Amino acid sequence: MKQKGLICYIMGGYPNPTTCEKIISSIVDGGADIIEIGIPFSDPIADGPVIQEASYRALQNGITPDKCLNLIKRTRKKYPELPIVIMTYTNILQKNGFRKFMEMAKDAGTDGFVLPDMTIEESKEYLEYSKKLELASIFLVAPNTSNLRIRKTLDVSTGFVYVVSVYGTTGMRNSFNEYTLTAIKNIKKLSSNKKNISVGFGISTPHHIKLMSNYGADAVIVGSAIIKMINSNKVSNIIHLQKKLLNYIKSLKTACTNR
Repeated sequence: MKQKGLICYIMGGYPNPTTCEKIISSIVDGGADIIEIGIPFSDPIADGPVIQEASYRALQNGITPDKCLNLIKRTRKKYPELPIVIMTYTNILQKNGFRKFMEMAKDAGTDGFVLPDMTIEESKEYLEYSKKLELASIFLVAPNTSNLRIRKTLDVSTGFVYVVSVYGTTGMRNSFNEYTLTAIKNIKKLSSNKKNISVGFGISTPHHIKLMSNYGADAVIVGSAIIKMINSNKVSNIIHLQKKLLNYIKSLKTACTNR
């Protein structure tokens, strides 16, 4: 029986800092293996409408990179062994200076970064500090990425390789095209099992997880579905939301076990 990894995304400080911490607890207690914390950014090009809206609202509520690092610090204290990665955009790191921001992130308890707009060609400084600080550099590949570029991405990625399952941005989907499954199979083959292949964008049900697992995914990433669940909750009823999230994550984690 082989377990697949479950990576869950949340927007830092969303819908508010206190609720956000409770949400993380429910997700971890539900069985998430890795937490991906988004730092809100004004132009989140890789994100679909659900996460874009969450990013916009978080910024409106005064959520800053520093506040997100404090959230990571508190999460790390509560869950010493939990892998935590930051998902944000290159500007956030550049603004503070790569080295300074990455050192601050490391001190807060971060294990790595997902930067959708970071290209391999521009990543020299970023990779240098990642290596020094022992932070995972997680790069993205898409179904239309050439084999040559996939190999380059596999070479520089540490932690896991983020496979974008569809053309376009993040968001929930009812079904996946054949090209997605073919791409996962191909990327897995090119990696010769050397890298953890994690598939994201559009995954929201146990069925999706089984499908991705069958085609070679080592882990799945769920984000928009979690944000949508948070959005549908009445702010006053946090306990109900926590229960709902806990059960949802449990159902996804159960699907991560191949039978």
